[in-house]
Amino acid sequence: MNKFIVSARKYRPLQFEDVVGQGHITQTLKNAIKQEKLAHAFLFCGPRGVGKTTAARILAQTINCQNILPNVEPCGQCEPCVSFQKNHSMNIIELDAASNNSVDNIRNLIEQVRVPPGDGKYKLYIIDEVHMLSQSAFNAFLKTLEEPPSYAIFILATTEKHKILPTILSRCQIYDFKRIQIADIVSHLEKICNSEGLSFEVEALNTIAVKADGALRDALSIFDRIVSFADGNLTYEAVISQLNILDHDYYFQVIDQLILGDLAATYILFDTIVQRGFDPHVFLMGLQEHLRQLLMIQLNSTSSLVEVGPELKAKYEAQAQVAPRDFVLTLLDLANACDVDYRHAQNQRLHVEVCLMKMAYFNNKHSLQTEQSDGVEVKKKLNPVS
Repeated sequence: MNKFIVSARKYRPLQFEDVVGQGHITQTLKNAIKQEKLAHAFLFCGPRGVGKTTAARILAQTINCQNILPNVEPCGQCEPCVSFQKNHSMNIIELDAASNNSVDNIRNLIEQVRVPPGDGKYKLYIIDEVHMLSQSAFNAFLKTLEEPPSYAIFILATTEKHKILPTILSRCQIYDFKRIQIADIVSHLEKICNSEGLSFEVEALNTIAVKADGALRDALSIFDRIVSFADGNLTYEAVISQLNILDHDYYFQVIDQLILGDLAATYILFDTIVQRGFDPHVFLMGLQEHLRQLLMIQLNSTSSLVEVGPELKAKYEAQAQVAPRDFVLTLLDLANACDVDYRHAQNQRLHVEVCLMKMAYFNNKHSLQTEQSDGVEVKKKLNPVS
């Protein structure tokens, strides 16, 4: 049996151009290397799984590369590059601050900093999860970080910049990594599928990207799981089944029934969803997201915020033309109010059903009020007592 390597490791970028969704940072770093204007301390911060440590490793390798390519990428063939790739480089030291957060660990690091590199121009120190350092460790690190030897460069990475002392922040060149866009994640997953010879549906990859919430590492972990489950055939049905996600079609049916004011059909469909094992709150959250997508399309200029595949987007556009905007806004408001009070409800299923009842009633009432008649009959319907 061949040793399996997870996609997050197998396809970890080795060059700046391969880093997904962080072009604003990689281009700045390449320019700094090209112009020989390197800071003595970098701080990479941002959400998990967006490429902070990967970018730090590529930066360290490129700085020490003996034959930097014209496009400012490491050659991958010189002795420093090869030794780094084999994890025995003496000039690039990685430290996990989550498990080495004491003042003694930092003192040992400072002692290492005093020793110049045996070969090459720089010694680089990558400190991951730097916010985990203790207060005393931060204080011990301050002087060295402010005035390191000319050959020492520190690259710090963190998911929680607010926990780092301002005195540390002021000594670093700060780079803010952003959440990776769904389109970028889908494009990367497509490349992996093509490389691995896997068949896939674009909507399946898009669902994985949405579930990952901007973290490429999470997307790759989900991707590996789906590949195993689907036996190499990534279909939309396989993805929603494995991730226990409600099919979009349910929400399109719910909105169609609410437009018609068919409360009975809405309740039957809601019961079907619950019987399939989905929590009412999961349905409610999905309904809010569906209504948001409809509203974004109706506003025209915000349709680009609907990050879904072309086929699904066409369905949203078709339903957005049928559903009046005031109807969508009211339903979104009702769903949000239901969500706010959901955890306090004694009977949570009934709580959602009452919300659906209000949604169906709104459209019936609106139709009644706008009915074209001689006025008298409408008044009687609205005020049957008079």
